[in-house]
Amino acid sequence: MARILLVEDETPLQELVSFNVQNAGHTIIVTDNANDALMRLEEYLPDLILLDIMLPGLKGDQFLRLVRSNSKYSGIPIIVVSAKNSEGDIVQMLEAGADDYLTKPFSMKVLLARIKVVLKRSRQDQLSEVITYADLTVDEVKHQVYFADQEIILTNKEFELLLLLIKHPRRVFTRNQLLTTIWGYDTEVFTRTVDSHISTLRKKLGVVGSVIKSVPKIGYKVE
Repeated sequence: MARILLVEDETPLQELVSFNVQNAGHTIIVTDNANDALMRLEEYLPDLILLDIMLPGLKGDQFLRLVRSNSKYSGIPIIVVSAKNSEGDIVQMLEAGADDYLTKPFSMKVLLARIKVVLKRSRQDQLSEVITYADLTVDEVKHQVYFADQEIILTNKEFELLLLLIKHPRRVFTRNQLLTTIWGYDTEVFTRTVDSHISTLRKKLGVVGSVIKSVPKIGYKVE
């Protein structure tokens, strides 16, 4: 059904939520702190996160903002589950990017209903984030690329390069623009990094790799 990451430091609640979520047919990954949760994101790429706010170390609101600022994880729906029940706390977390907010104590039936609704809404949103271009199908949320129904395995940087180019067909990107956007720096010394990644990307795309055009002495575009 869905992979759910639970970030909660209260052991009895961990066990109760895990039992009910698994009975509902989902897979659940449990951690008691947000620092570990960041590593679990990379390993499991969950479909939904259940997040407590008052955690040891990195707090839940800090974790939420980190997730929302990372393009790879920003689309993962997050339900905050917290004993903090003031209107200000709820509004603050919703404005920070939480998809829903559930105050403790809560009914397991209500939690499962909220999970169902948020997952359904997320999957509907994901459908609109699938891009097709030159017989390529690119799933922006799942970081997957297909050509002729065959998946093409790309690294994160290769995927981000391809996505940026096909989102802006015929637009020419300089090497420094690509460095700034994808890698976060714009030093000319590293422009060969762009050339190397484009070369590998073309090879992985096979016959359709020819849509990535070189613009002499400037950069790249898709056409």
